[in-house]
Amino acid sequence: MLPEAGERAGDPSSPRERRPDAGPGGTGIWRAAGEGPPAGGRTRALRGLGGFGVLAGVLVALIILPVACTAGVGARDAADWFQSEPEGLDTGGVPQRSRILAADGSTLATFYYENRVDVRLDQVAPVVRRAVLAIEDSRFYEHGALDSQGTLRALVSNLGSGEVTQGGSGITQQYVKNLLFTQAESEEEQLAAKEVSAARKIRELRYAVALERRLSKDEILARYLNIAYFGGGAYGIESAARHFFSKPASRLTLPEAALLAGVIRYPYAYDPVRRPAAARARRDVVLGRMAELGWITRAEADAALRRPLGLRVHNTPNGCVTSFAPFFCDYVQREILTNPVFGATRKERERLLKRGGLTIRTTLDRQTQRAAQRAVDRHVPRKNSARKAAAEALVEPGTGEIKGLVVGRRLGSDRERGKTWINFAADAGHGSSIGMQAGSTFKAFTLAAALEDDMPFGTRLMAPRGFVPTGFRDCRGRPVNSTTTLRNSADGEGGRTFSLVTGTHHSVNTFFLALEREVGLCETVKMAERLGMRRADGKPMSQFPSFTLGADQVSPLRLAAAYAAFGARGRYCEPIAIKQITDASGRRLRVPGARCRQAIDKGVADAVNHVLRGVLTKGTARGMGLGRPAAGKTGTVDDFSAAWFAGYTPDLAAAVWVGDPRGGYRYPMTNVCMDGRCYGPVFGATIPAPIWRDSMVGALAGRPATGFHRAPGRYFSKGSGEDRVDLPDVRGMPVREATARLRAAGFQVRVGGAVPSAEYPRGTVAEMTPGPGRAEPGTTVTLRPSEGGGDEPGEEPGSTPEPDPGNGGTPVTRPPLPPLVPPGPQRPRPGG
Repeated sequence: MLPEAGERAGDPSSPRERRPDAGPGGTGIWRAAGEGPPAGGRTRALRGLGGFGVLAGVLVALIILPVACTAGVGARDAADWFQSEPEGLDTGGVPQRSRILAADGSTLATFYYENRVDVRLDQVAPVVRRAVLAIEDSRFYEHGALDSQGTLRALVSNLGSGEVTQGGSGITQQYVKNLLFTQAESEEEQLAAKEVSAARKIRELRYAVALERRLSKDEILARYLNIAYFGGGAYGIESAARHFFSKPASRLTLPEAALLAGVIRYPYAYDPVRRPAAARARRDVVLGRMAELGWITRAEADAALRRPLGLRVHNTPNGCVTSFAPFFCDYVQREILTNPVFGATRKERERLLKRGGLTIRTTLDRQTQRAAQRAVDRHVPRKNSARKAAAEALVEPGTGEIKGLVVGRRLGSDRERGKTWINFAADAGHGSSIGMQAGSTFKAFTLAAALEDDMPFGTRLMAPRGFVPTGFRDCRGRPVNSTTTLRNSADGEGGRTFSLVTGTHHSVNTFFLALEREVGLCETVKMAERLGMRRADGKPMSQFPSFTLGADQVSPLRLAAAYAAFGARGRYCEPIAIKQITDASGRRLRVPGARCRQAIDKGVADAVNHVLRGVLTKGTARGMGLGRPAAGKTGTVDDFSAAWFAGYTPDLAAAVWVGDPRGGYRYPMTNVCMDGRCYGPVFGATIPAPIWRDSMVGALAGRPATGFHRAPGRYFSKGSGEDRVDLPDVRGMPVREATARLRAAGFQVRVGGAVPSAEYPRGTVAEMTPGPGRAEPGTTVTLRPSEGGGDEPGEEPGSTPEPDPGNGGTPVTRPPLPPLVPPGPQRPRPGG
């Protein structure tokens, strides 16, 4: 059967033709939307609408008379049935595209089933409305749901042939047909929506009559303009204007409006990009029709006819591949598709994302994202010759907001070098990654558990060269021991005692195994869990002695969120990417929150911060400071299978992983060359820490620095925990020279009152407390200058000698020793 008169057949060979692109014809006079009918037209319009029900019923009955008579149904019964309200008439559910926005409101990505942006009628240029109605239905504002002239013309044809061969479809009917096709859920429903049959035609007519009762003409025209397909993947006049001319529909000119109006009938045949000659000829037909109706002057038409098409094609991306932040975008997409808060089934959630017209406002900070991407690409290029990869997650302490999420690849099939679909920065549920072993970054959780147990910084434990893990029990009280000897990652680290501070700074494996046994394996695991840590595959954390060495596979995002809790003084927040979602009507939808809680005491977090700050100044990441208060921890996985760095300020936390996606143990981070830069064994400080530093410096540029809080005094009860160094003997030296010598060696200096001394000349140092020997760096040394003379060298008559904490409380007054040369700073060997 041939297509109905006034309807577009479409081109089934076109991949763009998804809907029955119907377009009516018609003649008569039209008024611009909102202007009121022409003189005398208002009465005719009201009279036409008022008497339309009976007339329409009779006309429709006559149109389908051959079919009705065959079924034994009379024309009067058909007319009565036709005037009744149809069931299931739903004018909602038209697909609209969704947008993901960065924190500053800029667009990160769009998602759509049909690329459509609904607009009000007053947001469409009047010339566009005139052009569409001129070529589609010029009597739209004068007739009802049925154009009687067109219907009578079809009636004559149908009565002569005995079947439906023609139809006088107007704008309302075409809107109905597009609506029914758009709402079809299955292929079967879509075929039924566009089949050429009397049943389908009558259903459309009944819906059209009902809509004319419910809606004004302006509302129907607006809905038609928003639902019509214009080709090039553009649904609705707004998307069409942006696609073909890179401007909104409100700014379209006469020749542009005529071009789009002409396209509606056959979008593929009149495609301005593929068939510019046919499109121009069709545009000129529209201009001629507008002039014929008197809606533009002949001069305006002639001027428009001379204009070129003037296309400025803009293709709207669909999905995350071309996004500024593709892996963050992918994280947001997966959050919506997997979280039941957005729908009971995945199909419902996908429908919401691709058809719901959502505006998704996210937490992403463009400055942070840009800085992180540049840092990752600089140190681990996307197509590097070693095929290594990097990933980084950046989280705001105290809110859980993900400010940046970077993978050192482009989003796409890994069949092409430098691309991957796997989001290495996120858990499996948000990126298909099963995670990576975190190495020594997990030692921070053991440290936090020890500090929560009120261990002072000066607590010292023996760190043997080899540690056989015995004496461990899991949270169910079961022994979890091993006969495998665990060792340190750097030669010479071990065989002596370390404090909480120095063991952390040097990242000594055997020290932390001993510390984990001291505080309890279960307590260490629970500390990590309280700080949000879980395996990337969703399974519970392991409970084995190697837990403190980072044997579990986790994501950078989880680790960054845990370290962010330290920066927020113990306040942990679940990482979140979505701040707000509104649907097409502006209604706010429920979104998952950060569920912030005080995971550890503020004082414990302050103490952790105190220790981890030293990693950047005197530990395994020395030299990686930011020029503002910062703390962090390196991580090197067994056999150099991967390297990590996690660090933070009170304003931003980040975790960086560098490894080989093909398998770290098979392709370890040793003797690695990437685009001309070669490395021996890669530690956490070798590549991950510089990525972290560059990311943080760029992300925090222009933002005021925030300091950490001082650790509670109870943690200093056994001293600062720093390793003791040689304290030079400055007795007999001038006070100013002695002061400079001590400060250069890393000590604080206080000058006390002068004392009589027969041994040292007046004005030189007669006493120092503590005396020469070994002392912790930063210790305050009190100097007492000589007055000369005296009954007892170094002692004032009647006074009590000041105790020397570094020498058992005995005052030091012995003759001067040869001056010691203070040792230079020793860089600790990498160890985590």
